[in-house]
Amino acid sequence: MKTFKLISIQLLQGENATAIPILDGLIINKEDDHHNWLIELYMDHPDYSFFENALNNGQKLLVHAVISKKENDPAPFEVIVHSISKFTDTISVLLQGSLKRNRKDYAEMLLDHLLESGYEGKALSERFKELMHSKQQLFLEKKSQ
Repeated sequence: MKTFKLISIQLLQGENATAIPILDGLIINKEDDHHNWLIELYMDHPDYSFFENALNNGQKLLVHAVISKKENDPAPFEVIVHSISKFTDTISVLLQGSLKRNRKDYAEMLLDHLLESGYEGKALSERFKELMHSKQQLFLEKKSQ
C-alpha cells in the first residue's frame, strides 16, 4: 500500500462541481488486484447528512482528488462511502473506490473542452491559464464517463 496527502477534493453531481471543504485528508492506493483506493476526509460536521445519505443508499460518487501537491492534476475516482466516524466537532469520512483512468491528461482535456466551447486566440490562452491554475474539474465528468 502507498499513502499520499490529499490536497483537495471535489464532488461532481450533474453539471455541478462542489469543493468539499476538508481540514485534512489522505489517500491510499491499496495496490490490490481490484485497484481499490481509500480516501479519508477529515472535516467539519455540516456535510455529515450528505455522506450519511450516500452511505445508507450505497450511492456511487464521482470525485476528483488533487494528491500530494496543489499543482498536480486532479485524479478522477468513482467511490462509495465506506464509513463515517463522528467526533465532537468533526467527522471522518472513508471513501472506497477505484481510479477512473483517462486516456488524456488534464491539460489536453481542458484544451479540448475550451476549443469545443468556442474559445480562441487570446481568450483561449487566458482561460486556459486561469483554469490550469485553479484546476477546475467540472468538464472532466463528461470526458471520464
